[in-house]
Amino acid sequence: MPGPPLSPPDERASLRDGLRFAFGTLTVLPARITRWDRPAARTGMACAPLVGLVVGLCAAVPGCLLLLLGASPLLAAVVTVAVPAALTRGLHLDGLADTADGLGSAKPADTALRIMKQSDIGPFGVICLVLALLLQSAALAQAYADGWFRGALATVVAAVAARTALTLASRDGVPPARHEGLGAAVAGVVPVRSAVAVAALAVAGAAVAALPSGLPAAAHHAVAVLAGLAAAELLLRRCVRRFDGVTGDVFGALAEVAATTTLLTLSLG
Repeated sequence: MPGPPLSPPDERASLRDGLRFAFGTLTVLPARITRWDRPAARTGMACAPLVGLVVGLCAAVPGCLLLLLGASPLLAAVVTVAVPAALTRGLHLDGLADTADGLGSAKPADTALRIMKQSDIGPFGVICLVLALLLQSAALAQAYADGWFRGALATVVAAVAARTALTLASRDGVPPARHEGLGAAVAGVVPVRSAVAVAALAVAGAAVAALPSGLPAAAHHAVAVLAGLAAAELLLRRCVRRFDGVTGDVFGALAEVAATTTLLTLSLG
């Protein structure tokens, strides 16, 4: 059984150290991690939405270029979905699959965690992977059908929402399921007030970014981010009850669930 939740560290890390931790941990982008400790993890996980902003922009560029060159919205959407997977080495998708297998195993927590560590993917994982990729591609195709700006905006907003869910999952009071790995490194490092403030900024940022399309669009994008974060929070609570804490796989699953829910909400109305 994991120990009690760890409180956020009193020591602080520089913004540069935090950004290196965030980009070095959450992407394959060249960012040399200078500190691997809880203060750096606190700053890094608070900066996670900035990672989402960069990943989202990187994903939107090829999708928009394809659309402007005459490709179909579906092709642009599929390429857009592929870019974040490449920039994360597929770790978030792998986490989604492993978490689905763990939750679907109906085994005790320690056995479920062992199942999640195995390299193979079970039927629950395959189903979740296929559905997530199909849903994301379909929702983005609909956005691209309305123009490159809406497709790009949906891509960036979903990527930011996905990483904001990681900030919230790193808040004080969320325990690690294991004593090693990414989950143990970042669990409980972000003060609750800081996590809520970051989430509020992400929601407000989505609304401001959509303002050129009008106030209804701004409200729609804010609601979409809130829906994505709410879905991730429900999964987080389920995983904490089921596994007695969080793991790196759970973090990956939270990101994918938040992104998918955000995109689905944007596709409505």
